[in-house]
Amino acid sequence: MDINLDICTHILTNFISEETKKVGFHNVIVGLSGGVDSALSTKLASIALGSNSVFAYILPYKLSKRENIDDAITFAKQLGINYEILDITPMADSYLSLNNIIDKVRVGNVLARIRMVILFDRSVQHEGLVLGTSNKTELLLGYGTWYGDMASSINPIGDLYKTQVWQLGEYLRIPVNILEKTPSADLWEGQTDESDIGYRYKEIDSLLFYMVDQRMNRDKLIKLGFKEDMIEKFKEMIRKSQFKRQLPVIAKISLRTIDKDFRYCRDWGY
Repeated sequence: MDINLDICTHILTNFISEETKKVGFHNVIVGLSGGVDSALSTKLASIALGSNSVFAYILPYKLSKRENIDDAITFAKQLGINYEILDITPMADSYLSLNNIIDKVRVGNVLARIRMVILFDRSVQHEGLVLGTSNKTELLLGYGTWYGDMASSINPIGDLYKTQVWQLGEYLRIPVNILEKTPSADLWEGQTDESDIGYRYKEIDSLLFYMVDQRMNRDKLIKLGFKEDMIEKFKEMIRKSQFKRQLPVIAKISLRTIDKDFRYCRDWGY
């Protein structure tokens, strides 16, 4: 789980620069939440492209913690990037009240998708790509909103487990108050990632590393000391969320179906 932080930084900043510029863009757009994941993606982008090429949007809802908003603003100023604060409460509440939506999960999904609507709209305005902020732990477990916070054009941290995000964040001097913050999507009062999932990130990442990266089966994982119920829980979470990691399934009726047969690299033709 320990990574070479210097090499990792080099790979990820080159990734952002190359994947942005080779499709004809020079800017990135990112949702800055005040959490470590978005802070790390933003910091990497500012190193890769320069602060003037990063456009950050702080998109609070009426229930968002003031601490997170202030941390995001302070961090944006520290990096010298472009930033704007847009309160999504009027947009969200008009839809939620109209449809009488009170279920916490549905509310969270609506907020995440409204934020992504704004980011992709601003990507047209600034001629840039939307920068992903979902880490490997979240992507594997499907812990995120499909076409919401999981959506992006490029994602520099999607192959870093949460604990590795903290490692790299500390190396790149992300502010301590952001690094040490309890992980939370800040969707409702008292909500935290670890309470939702039921385990601490250190435990989750350790299991996922052996299960996914090392391809260990159930018996080997048990020998390493992992509980059977924990193994089954996360194995099922990965399986059930596979659809979130795929392009939409297209019914095949021709010889060259998009994504099944008509498959080219992302920058084909440029």
